[in-house]
Parts: sequence; C-alpha cells; structure tokens
Amino acid sequence: MPHPHLLTPEEKLDDAKELLSLPRIVVICGSTRFMTEMNEAELRETRAGRIVVKPGCDVKSPHQLWSDPVEAEALKVRLGDLHRAKIRLADEALVVGGYIGDSTRAEIAYARSLGKPVRFTHPEADPDA
Repeated sequence: MPHPHLLTPEEKLDDAKELLSLPRIVVICGSTRFMTEMNEAELRETRAGRIVVKPGCDVKSPHQLWSDPVEAEALKVRLGDLHRAKIRLADEALVVGGYIGDSTRAEIAYARSLGKPVRFTHPEADPDA
C-alpha cells in the first residue's frame, strides 16, 4: 500500500488560498526610497483585483518609533523577517523602482528560490535579465 503524500506547508497554503477563492496576492519589493511608487503600484494592483502586501515602514524617514538608533537596528531585522514572510505568503513579487540594492536583490533571490514569479516596474533593473 503506497504511503499518502504529505503536503508541505507551502502546498497547504496554496490549497487553503484556492479553497477560500482568494485573488492573487502580490508582494511589493524594492527600496523604500520608492515608497511613493510603491503606493502607486499598490493602487494599480488593487484595481486589477489583486491583494497587495508591501513594506509598511520606511525607516529611512525620521519617525519617533525608530528614533533610538539601537531600536532602529533591531526594528530593521524584524522588518526583514516580516517582509520575507510576506514573500512566502504572496503568489508573486512586484519589484518597484529602477534601482536594485543589496536588500532588494536578496528579496528577488528569495522569491525566486521559492518559485514565485517576479515582475518589475522597470524590467531593465532585473539583476538576472
């Protein structure tokens, strides 16, 4: 008697999203220097009927929540972990902006390692093109 196929967590998530009839989920990636462009991309993706998740904090801009340098560094680590979770949740990634720095390059590599399609607002910026 063959053993039943045990679903991976990713397969379980995909099945749950399908059972719930969820629209595609897009994670917006890129440098927070493009936050205005990210907001525009969020509008366009939402209008197209997609669920959008994106960076929620721009720690490069001054704010009392990350004014303490020690807390700001700890927050950056937590935000990186949170963004990788958003990438795992998403069906695809949309990279915004024409500049690809180390963090964005790592996000792209992570999404691709998970088999997620990656789109670019500026296709010429694709480091693997």
